[in-house]
Parts: sequence; C-alpha cells; structure tokens
Amino acid sequence: MSTKPQGVPSRDGPPDHTTGLGSIDPKPVCFQGPQRKVVLDTNVLVSLYVFADSRFAPLRARIECGEWQAYSDAPCLDEFRRVLGYPLFALTEERQEAARAAYESKVIPLDGARPGPLVSLPRCRDRDDQKFLELARDAGADYLVTADKDLLRLARRDRLRGIFRILTPEAALTAA
Repeated sequence: MSTKPQGVPSRDGPPDHTTGLGSIDPKPVCFQGPQRKVVLDTNVLVSLYVFADSRFAPLRARIECGEWQAYSDAPCLDEFRRVLGYPLFALTEERQEAARAAYESKVIPLDGARPGPLVSLPRCRDRDDQKFLELARDAGADYLVTADKDLLRLARRDRLRGIFRILTPEAALTAA
C-alpha cells in the first residue's frame, strides 16, 4: 500500500540535483484543475529547475502537463540565465543550459504586443522585481508565484485585487 499523497508525481529513485531534470517523470501525474496563467519569479524557477525541490514537484507537474501556462519575457528570462551563473550555485555551463532549456521548452514567451490592459501597478520596493509584476499584468496571469519578501509584502497589502494574485509556492500548491 502506497503512502504517497495523491496528485504527487511518482519518482524512480532520488531526485537529480545536478540539473533539476529527471526529478519529475517524463509523463507527470496531471491534475484535473482549471487551466491557469502563471508567472514564476527567479527564486521559484531555481527551486523547480535547478534543485528540483520535491516539495514543489506538483507545481512543475502543472506546467509540464499544461494545466498551468507559464509566461515569461526577455527581461525575466535574462535574469534566470544570469542567476544560474552565480558562483554560489557552482553550476557548469551544461547544467545551466539544461535548466534553461527545461523551463524555456514549456514557457510561453510574451514579447512585443501585450494582450492585457495596461492597469496601473504599485511600485515594488526592489526595482528588479517590478518586471514580474508587469509581466503578470501583461500576460493576464492568474498568479505570480514567488518567495520574494518585497513582492509578498504587496500581496499582504492587497493592492492587486482583481488583477492577479501573488502566492508563495506553498500557497500555490493549494490554489484552485
């Protein structure tokens, strides 16, 4: 009898921490929820595509299955590429490329004309985070998933009601 929670992708052996690849089955368990548009900030991408944080495997499975449509643009992808090269992570070029390719193969690029209305956004204290707010607005995202304290502070102030929700990865696991 399995004790694995329902809806969590199965694994064959330990997670592959070298690239983040292989930590989710090629055909992950798909959820039966509504399709959502999401933006993932860089810290979440590193957790999902580099370190294959098993707590958040269902989030990556939602992207892999197409239940979540992940959106990005050139500035956000550039930040992901730059962060992958940080000496702190000590990732080889091959590991960096594997993480980028895994995410970029699933992401919907939003470059050029923006489909969403230009709604005024609050200013984030950290200017580097503003691009994620703008991307979520421009993509018409349901969720911006982040662990960033400045972005989460905006969520607590409820300044984005009716535009999109800012969620921690933990909260995103239970989001409908």
